[in-house]
Amino acid sequence: MTMSVQEKTSGEEKEEESEDESEIVEESPCGRWQKRKEQVSQGNVPGVESASLAMDTEEGVEVVWNEVLFHDKKVFKTVEDKIKEMFENLMQVDHPNIVKFHKYWLDIGDNHARVVFITEYMSSGSLKQFLKKTKKNHKTMNAWKRWCTQILSALSYLHSCDPPIIHGNLTCDTIFIQHNGLIKIGSVWHRLFVNGGVDGKKNQHREDKKNLHFFSPEYGSCEDDDAIDIFSFGICALEMAVLEIQANGDSVVSKEAITNAGQSLEDPLMREFIQTCVRHNPRLRPMAHDLLFHRVLFEVHSLKLLAAHCLINNQYMLPENCVEEKTKSFDPNGVMAEIFHKDRPHVQLKYSHVSPLELDKFLEDVKNGIYPLMNFASARPHPVPRALTMSQEQVETVKTPTPEPQEAETRKVVQMHCNLESNDDSTKIHLTLFLKLDDKLHRQLGCDIVPTDSSRDLVNELIHHGFISEDDSDKIVAFLEDALSRHRGSANPITTI
Repeated sequence: MTMSVQEKTSGEEKEEESEDESEIVEESPCGRWQKRKEQVSQGNVPGVESASLAMDTEEGVEVVWNEVLFHDKKVFKTVEDKIKEMFENLMQVDHPNIVKFHKYWLDIGDNHARVVFITEYMSSGSLKQFLKKTKKNHKTMNAWKRWCTQILSALSYLHSCDPPIIHGNLTCDTIFIQHNGLIKIGSVWHRLFVNGGVDGKKNQHREDKKNLHFFSPEYGSCEDDDAIDIFSFGICALEMAVLEIQANGDSVVSKEAITNAGQSLEDPLMREFIQTCVRHNPRLRPMAHDLLFHRVLFEVHSLKLLAAHCLINNQYMLPENCVEEKTKSFDPNGVMAEIFHKDRPHVQLKYSHVSPLELDKFLEDVKNGIYPLMNFASARPHPVPRALTMSQEQVETVKTPTPEPQEAETRKVVQMHCNLESNDDSTKIHLTLFLKLDDKLHRQLGCDIVPTDSSRDLVNELIHHGFISEDDSDKIVAFLEDALSRHRGSANPITTI
């Protein structure tokens, strides 16, 4: 009897502890983000005082609530404009292999100031943790090429931004892996903190001796550039290959340990690939985009992967559940393609050879960024807009003393349909636009169009009111122009596309 009572008491204590951690301690000004007591670790980021688990009440998912504190309000005022510009730039970063930055706001009190920002929660843990578990279970990893490609895809994106974004804190602790194998790099804001003046101690994170070997010899000098990320990536690639680089007794990884780990690699191409990344002279290190063409990674993409990317990129033009409906209508014995050989029997590829479930999973993986095409497409700069002007209108709220900045839509449109209906005297056309965003949110918009209205004007108005992202403007303009052209050329007063 005594044992059962003790077990019950222990269980009750754990339940109470769990309830305490899930208790809501603060809300964002808009009420969407709810901070909990539970602390999380999402990589070593200097300047961030605390990182707590939070709930996104709009999407119903967990996120990370990060806080940067300024105990001296005067110091904060000197860097306030830089901070706003920095965080507005961060909100423009959009890549499937980079941890998503959702929102930020400033909380200014009488004697202190605080910056709060919301980021994606990586529940599966860091790559470092995954590698340790793999080594403990005496397993080997075959995903090295796929991981390297995803990390380089993200670095190539950051380095090709205008101005370039340097990560500056890339380690296996700041790289995260999802349950489906998707790799995401976090702590992208680290370098911007340092250069933006949020954290005055530039080398504070280097006090963590276990990660010293990830930083290039020139790190912290006035001449460092994106080559420091390539060096860090090279060490990450080595650790991914050998699972762990053995440290000395004081937990510092020596140059000798790195050299020995590199020499232990059996594949000479893999060994040469890593050596080019960790060259002492930063000018001799290749760019992230060029590394994607290295022989150890580069491969000619299959027609299946190219077709999948084409389908995902143009998904907004297709009806919902298009793939599912199409696969249902196919005759399993129908021939998709046939290969003719002169000296041996022909090869027929039938629809029955393709599993609809496997096809759906493959398309989902491509959409999530597991199979990027960065070693197929040419590099092009991604402009990062300057900080948006803050609205002077103060929104009354009792939740926190400072309102959020004006919000621009960052989610992408993945599907769209429209309905056009002329009125009785044909002087106006009523437009109903149905949009599906990449987070499954459905948006229905309506307005009356007169002959002088252009598609570009309509789209600019949608952007101005925050209904669509500016990145989607061109494709929605083309879609509306096509729909209006069909409607005006049709005798039917109602057109649906």
